[in-house]
Amino acid sequence: MDTVYITGHRNPDTDSIVSSMAYAALKNAIGGRQYKAARLGQVSDETQAVLDRFGFEPPRLISDVRTQVKDLDYDTPPTLSATATISRGWQVMQADKISAIPVANEDGTLYGMLSAGDVANYDMTSVRDPQVQNIPVYNMLSVLEGQILNEGSEMWEEVSGAVTIALPAGRENLLFSDRDTIVVCGDQPDMIRRALELQVNCVLVCQAEVSQDLIEGAGKTCVIATPYDPYRAVRLIHHAQPISSICKARDMVCFHLDDYIDDVQNTVLESRFRSYPILDENERVVGTLSRFHLLRPRRKRVILMDHNERAQSVNGLEQAEILEIVDHHRLADIETKNPIYVRNEPVGSTTTIVGGMYQEKGLMPTAKMAGIMASAIVSDTVMFKSPTCTQRDIDMANRMARIANVSLEDLGRAIFSATSGEDKTVEAMLRTDYKEFHIAGHDLAVSQITCMDSERLLGRKEEFLERMRAIRKERHFNTVVLMITDVLLEGTQLLFVGDEETIRQAFNIKTAENCAFLPKIMSRKKQVIPMLSALWG
Repeated sequence: MDTVYITGHRNPDTDSIVSSMAYAALKNAIGGRQYKAARLGQVSDETQAVLDRFGFEPPRLISDVRTQVKDLDYDTPPTLSATATISRGWQVMQADKISAIPVANEDGTLYGMLSAGDVANYDMTSVRDPQVQNIPVYNMLSVLEGQILNEGSEMWEEVSGAVTIALPAGRENLLFSDRDTIVVCGDQPDMIRRALELQVNCVLVCQAEVSQDLIEGAGKTCVIATPYDPYRAVRLIHHAQPISSICKARDMVCFHLDDYIDDVQNTVLESRFRSYPILDENERVVGTLSRFHLLRPRRKRVILMDHNERAQSVNGLEQAEILEIVDHHRLADIETKNPIYVRNEPVGSTTTIVGGMYQEKGLMPTAKMAGIMASAIVSDTVMFKSPTCTQRDIDMANRMARIANVSLEDLGRAIFSATSGEDKTVEAMLRTDYKEFHIAGHDLAVSQITCMDSERLLGRKEEFLERMRAIRKERHFNTVVLMITDVLLEGTQLLFVGDEETIRQAFNIKTAENCAFLPKIMSRKKQVIPMLSALWG
């Protein structure tokens, strides 16, 4: 069953991480098994502290949901050893109705590819050039269903030579005369004796018995008996060669399970192979890819939590199938090909919405899960001081705290004390809760740091402003804003670069500096973005 990834936004905060984890647990608890929480960025110190406190590991990190080779219904034909016979390779292709099979080394890594065209080309060549080289004797015995008649006198590993069907004795001008020969004959004692006198490499006796005196005088010649007629025997001798002698083993075009289809399609268009080997992360062969596999690829399936804006979502979202959106932000620009389930509610935390879903399904989260859910609500509502906070957030947080047997006040102090900034770079702090927006033709980034001592972070104001100017230049943004939200002061120290006049006008800032304290401003979602949206129309 294909995995459904439940993912929050880029640079995830605690609410984004926890709501994804809680919703995955809920979906799996009501009958699913394929739902997995994922994250799109590094876990912040705050979130890690919450996860550690309740004994959880961070969700899996993913960076792209573009379709990959592993998402295709590729073929998994038998993989043959390079030492297997051409006969065996042809039988496999005929039995499975395929035109190419991968050839592997002993450790499973790729040796080459054998195609029906390789076999046909070899057959046509062998008509004019009957010479064979170093055929393992065991291969010949296998394809010919043969038996060595003089096994006790000499041990043979390989045979080589020109394959010749012995003609009647009266046609001396057409008889073999070279020791480097494999003589194919029937019930022809004179021919067998002549071949043994010349000490040819091999005598193949078809559908006949050989007298004991001839066998005893065979010397260094390998004498083999087969139930096949001479014509079939000659063809089978050629097919006793190892696959490695004719398969393509150089300049191979192959793909890996993690390769993206965009890249695969371009490579396939530039080549003309019928089938391409697929390798895993250890370079072992796992299947083959043909052009028709690219026509209808299976797309990855995702559920978006705590966001509905393309710029904040995972890379490659246009190639994925969005199944659901659960969010508490404004509706933005994500489009879907089919109708989907969307749940968007005006509450302070997406985890509050997920908690309501648990109640609707008649399920109670575990104590550990309830603990991180209570923490996420406290974090996203800034200890219920954010203007986005609703009574539902407060009630849900209290219910989760009772299940987890924890104090919301203790959770709040632990959460907002995790961001001290003393041993972190300004880049790391800016990226912890960083979001990009595209509003009425304006591109901007708004980062938020929630703490209990904003004065300490303001001591690094110039470092923040310098890095913000660099981000603006790199990303070609109109504006970059940093909110240092102080829980105790119940307000935000606002740092801004770019369209500074617009920021001053939007928040009635009188100072000429790039920093101002905004009392009662706690929410990016409900107070900062709406003000800029209204100003820009």
